[in-house]
Amino acid sequence: MRTWPTGRIGFGGDYNPEQWPSAVWREDIELMRRAKVSFVSVGIFSWSALEPRQGDFEPGWLDEVMDLLGDAGISVDLATATAAPPMWLAAAHPEIAVVDVDGHRLSQGSRQNWCPSSTTFTAYATSLTRRMAQHYHDHPALAMWHVSNEYGCHNTPCYCEACAAGFRAWLQQRYGDLGALNGAWGTSFWSQRYHQWEHIAPPRRTPTFGNPGQLLDYRRYQSDALLAQYLAEREVLREVSPGVPVTTNFMTMTHFRHLDYFRWAPTQDVVSTDHYVVDALPDPRAELAFCADLTRGVAGGRPWMLMEHSTSAVNWQPVNRAKDPGQTIRDSLTHVGRGADVLGFFQWRASRAGAEKYHSGMVPHAGPDSALFDEVCRLGELTTRLGPLVGSSVDAQVAILWDYEAQWGLMGPALPSALVQYGDLAVRMHRALAARQVTCAVVHPLSDLSAYRLILVPTLYLVSDAAVANLTATADAGADVLVSYFSGIVDHSDHIRLGGYPGAFRDLLGVRTEEFRPLRDGEQVRLTGGLLDGRAGRIWSEVCAATTADVLVEYADGPLLGKAALTRREVSGSARWYLSTDLDDDALAALLAEVTDAAGVVPVVPGAPAGLDVVRRRGDQGSFLVAVNHSDEARELVATGHDLVTDTAVVGSLTVPGGGVAVVREG
Repeated sequence: MRTWPTGRIGFGGDYNPEQWPSAVWREDIELMRRAKVSFVSVGIFSWSALEPRQGDFEPGWLDEVMDLLGDAGISVDLATATAAPPMWLAAAHPEIAVVDVDGHRLSQGSRQNWCPSSTTFTAYATSLTRRMAQHYHDHPALAMWHVSNEYGCHNTPCYCEACAAGFRAWLQQRYGDLGALNGAWGTSFWSQRYHQWEHIAPPRRTPTFGNPGQLLDYRRYQSDALLAQYLAEREVLREVSPGVPVTTNFMTMTHFRHLDYFRWAPTQDVVSTDHYVVDALPDPRAELAFCADLTRGVAGGRPWMLMEHSTSAVNWQPVNRAKDPGQTIRDSLTHVGRGADVLGFFQWRASRAGAEKYHSGMVPHAGPDSALFDEVCRLGELTTRLGPLVGSSVDAQVAILWDYEAQWGLMGPALPSALVQYGDLAVRMHRALAARQVTCAVVHPLSDLSAYRLILVPTLYLVSDAAVANLTATADAGADVLVSYFSGIVDHSDHIRLGGYPGAFRDLLGVRTEEFRPLRDGEQVRLTGGLLDGRAGRIWSEVCAATTADVLVEYADGPLLGKAALTRREVSGSARWYLSTDLDDDALAALLAEVTDAAGVVPVVPGAPAGLDVVRRRGDQGSFLVAVNHSDEARELVATGHDLVTDTAVVGSLTVPGGGVAVVREG
C-alpha cells in the first residue's frame, strides 16, 4: 500500500476513467505528471461498471487504471463505488428509492436515489465494498478508502415506510418510553399525544405547521441513519483492509444542513470535505473562508483534506460563472491557510456527457492547451513547495460557536422572523474579523474553549444545558463572550427556556428580555450611546433590560425607547456582551473591533492592509504566514523569513502582488 507523498501539500482530484476510452488514460497520466498531481479519487460512481449485473464483479478496467497510477507514483483514494445504485439494483428493488414529503417515490435516473434506512441497500453496498477491499487491499497504489460520496446531498429527508420504522426504533432508543417522547415533543398541544409507537410516522406534509419536536428529531434521525450506512461500509473495510485510512467527503458549506458533521467526524480517519463557491452569496469568498475554519473545527483543530472544489465554473447554480484568472490559486491557498493539507478538485477531466458536463475540470473541454490548465499546473508546482506546512495547526484567538442542531431548530416552523437565518450573522462576524486579520476557529459549543480569548455566540437558538455550562465555565475562567439576539432561546428538545429571554444566557449576561420585536425587511430602529451612537438596528429588536449588566447602547426611538441594545457585564476580568439587534456591516465591524481589543485579541500581523487575508500556521517546522491578496493592487506585508511561493528571502516586509499569494516561513 502506498502512503500519501510526503514533503508537499497533496494535490489532485476525482478521476473518472470509466467515462473515457482507455486510449485517453495514458494521456491522463502524462498530464497528471505535468500538473504535479500526487493523488486521485477513483471509482466514486462506477458501481455499474464494476458490477454490471448482480454478482458479476468485473474490475479488469479498474485494475489497469490502478496499475497505471501506481506506476506513475500517484496515490489512490479508492472509492467503494456505492454512491449511486446501478439500474439493475433499482429495477430489482424499487423500494430502495427515496420517497418525498408527499409520498411520491422518486424515479431512477440521477444519483444517490437510495433510502437512508434501507437495509436492502446496505446489504448490496457492503457486498460490493467487501469485493473491492478483498481485491485491492494489497495494491501498491491504494492509500485511502473513500466510502460513498457526499452523504445526504440528494437523498435526505426520505419519508418512506422503511424510514418510518427506523425512526420509531431510533425514538425508542432515545426516549425509552412514550411518556418521555410525548414530553419532549409537547404533544399535549393540538391533541398530538401518542399512545402506541406504531402511530408515529415521519413528518410528512400536514395541513399546517408540523410538530417542531418531531421535525427536529427527524433531522437527527436522518443524519444518524446515513451515519449508520457509512459505518456499515467502514466496518467491512476495517475487517478486510486493515491499516488503510477511511474517509467520506463532507460538505461543510453553510447552505448544506442535513448532517451533523461534529457527530460524524470522530468516525473518520481523515476529515475531508467538499466546498464550492456560491456566487449568489453577498460575499462568496467570506463564506469560503468561514467554511474552511468550520472544517478545521469539525476536525478538532487538526489538518484536513479538501476532497473537492472547482477550478472554475460549477453546473448547478442559476448562473454558473467562471473564475477570474488566478482565483483557483487564491481559493486553494485560502483553504491551505486555514488548515487543509490536501487540495482536491472535481474533477480531473471535464465530462463530455452527462448532467455535470458543464462543470469545470482540471483539464477543461479546451484541453491542456488552455489558460485554465496552465493555472492548474502552476498550483500543482506550488503545492510541491509547501511541504513544511503539512501537519501544522492554525493560530486562532477567537472562537465562533456553530451547532447543526441549532441550525435545525431555526429551520422549524412558526418562528418570530424568517429574516433570521442560521449562519448569516456567523459568516458576517467572521468576515469582519478576517478583514482585521483576526483568525477565528468555528467550533461546537461542547468543544474545549479554553484556548480562546473571545467566544462569539451568533444566533445559537437551540443550546443544551451542557453547552451552557461549558460556555459559562469558559467565561468564569477569564474569556470574554459576545452573545447575539435569538440565542439560548430553547433547550435540546426545542422547548422555550422560561423566565425571560435569552433564557440559557440570562445569568451569564445579566440581561432579561420580556418580548421580541422583530423588524420588517428594510425597517430600522435608531440607536444611541457609545460606539453605536447614531447607528441603526435592523431585522431584530427586543424589550431588553439589564439586570446586572451595564447598558452601553439604547434604542433611540419607537416603542423600545430607552431599552437595551448593547450591554456589557464585567465579572472577574471577563466581559460578557449582549447584542439585542442586528447591525449593518460597518456597525458590526466597529463593535467587533471594540470587543476584540477589549479581549486582548491581536491581528495575525498588526497593520496588514485591507484586502490581504493573512493566517498563521504553526508546527514542528516553524511558523508560516499564508497571505492571499484579494485586491487588484499590490499589498505590503510586514514579515521576515522565506517566501515559499517565490523561493526568495523576506527581510522586514514583502510585497504581495495584486491577486497574488505568499507563504512566508518566518524566522
